[in-house]
Amino acid sequence: MVETCKDQQEWDDYILDNGGHPFQLWGWGEVKVAHGWKAERLVARDGESIVAAVQVMIRPLGVLFHSFGYVSRGPVGDVAHFPALLDEAARVLKENYKSVSLTVENNSREMLMLKKFRSTSVSILSRETIMLNLSHSTDDMQAQMAKKTRQYIRKSVSDGVKIRKVSSESDINTCLKIYRETAVRAGFNIHEEMYYHDVADKMGEHSVVYAAEYDGKIVAFLWLGVTAATAYELYGGVSEVGQRLRANYALKWHAIETMKRYGVGEYDFGGMISGGVSLFKQGWSKETYTFADTVDRPLSPLYPLWVKVLPKAKKILQRLRRIRSGSRPSLS
Repeated sequence: MVETCKDQQEWDDYILDNGGHPFQLWGWGEVKVAHGWKAERLVARDGESIVAAVQVMIRPLGVLFHSFGYVSRGPVGDVAHFPALLDEAARVLKENYKSVSLTVENNSREMLMLKKFRSTSVSILSRETIMLNLSHSTDDMQAQMAKKTRQYIRKSVSDGVKIRKVSSESDINTCLKIYRETAVRAGFNIHEEMYYHDVADKMGEHSVVYAAEYDGKIVAFLWLGVTAATAYELYGGVSEVGQRLRANYALKWHAIETMKRYGVGEYDFGGMISGGVSLFKQGWSKETYTFADTVDRPLSPLYPLWVKVLPKAKKILQRLRRIRSGSRPSLS
């Protein structure tokens, strides 16, 4: 039996107990709802017990396409129940939201074998990332690093960089100022400021922010979404002073060691993007982890048109986000 879940505690308990990704937590769904999305949380039950769950986010699109549904790093649970779960999700999307498609980005290297779904080249999350298995020893993880990465970790610590966990509104605002500076320098897009405060509020203990300080001032930060299975790098940034000190090296290693100590299973670097950020990430492991292809289930005769329009629509939304947040790519 597949049904809607309305109980946040029951939902999060299942996600946390069954290897779920932070993007499948109730709080992450509430962040997206606060910024224009809708959420449907469906569970498959065997008697009274949940055996699989999926959080589907719905983005309104206007008159032509109406909406699309998106599953980020889900479903969670017994794979045998995924087809029934996603069949019901497709029905809800089609009947209640007139959605043009259901997009699924699975939390695995293995492709979900699902009828009526097809691979698509248009992904929302990066398929490639650096993924550290935190059951490995710290010595083994360091052995996978580039020599320069190990050197910069030691250098930033010896130069006086200190790491601490932050949560106050003032500290978060300082981190976001650095984030805006980093976005301009690196040429990527960010949300408006309230979005990040909502992440801290609605994700609660599953939102973890570490800051690197020098002479009592924050010079870099790293923001994680955390479940028992996965620590996922949501956001991060470094000031010009922090860059000179290589503060982000000591910061990341502190986060990795802390997540390992907490018993988290994997540490995900949050995807690979072009430029210096990607090169920095590649210094932490010799292996790149590649998730399975993104898959779509068409729900409307307009789906072929949607596939053509989506890449252009993503670029337009990114430009609008830069304008609202005040973040614009550098011209260099």
